[in-house]
Amino acid sequence: MTGTTAAGRLTALGRAELTLLVRNRTAVFVALLMPLLMIVAMKSSLEQVDLGGTGLSVAGLALTGGLGIVLLQVVYMNLVASYVARREELVLKRLRTGEVSDREILTGTALPSVLLAFAQCALMVAVGGLAFDLGAPERPELLLGGLVLGAVLMSALAAATSALTRSVQTAQLTTLPLFMVSLLGSGLFLPLEIFPDLAASLCELLPLTGVMTLVRAGWLGPGAGDDVLGAALTALAWTVLAVFAVQRWFRWDPRR
Repeated sequence: MTGTTAAGRLTALGRAELTLLVRNRTAVFVALLMPLLMIVAMKSSLEQVDLGGTGLSVAGLALTGGLGIVLLQVVYMNLVASYVARREELVLKRLRTGEVSDREILTGTALPSVLLAFAQCALMVAVGGLAFDLGAPERPELLLGGLVLGAVLMSALAAATSALTRSVQTAQLTTLPLFMVSLLGSGLFLPLEIFPDLAASLCELLPLTGVMTLVRAGWLGPGAGDDVLGAALTALAWTVLAVFAVQRWFRWDPRR
């Protein structure tokens, strides 16, 4: 990569990572099909939940929650496994001996997962909106901002979580806490409006809650309880903390 530009190096790293991702059938299945299966399953469950007073419909909640699932599964969970695999295979260590910077290595590894997540989200907004009669996003700038911020946050959290993960196999365990906490408490499929006030206030501080508030407000329109500025600040604060954790604890050498 001698003499190349930063853009060229990122493109080369992203292309190589995409090739490895496509060869991993399990990762492709999780990335492409699991979010859709989760939406179908949660839509059926949401029909039993009383959404009165929340201003939300089952379809709206299921589809916006589906965008959150894409961020969690395609970006966060997939990237933890990728960072760990490249670390244990000494790929990261070899890359650091060249002119590629640490930031470029981490970003290049994340690019295919992030782009795949954006493609899925775009398809979900277009097809899902028509199929469930939700219409076009009311505030597209909020929706796009929430997805971009969510992708950056999930990528940083994935790199930080990889420091705690010894192998690709244990990545399923180390990613489970954030996945479950976000699924239940970040407003993906259970709106915070149905929680008691104290529980809702605590859930607002979770990493993905701010992102989901922006996504929901962007697609369905800001509700009475949606503090868009507060949600953005919360997500930004978590992103800063995650980046600091990566700078402080990310491991480049195998854990043996």
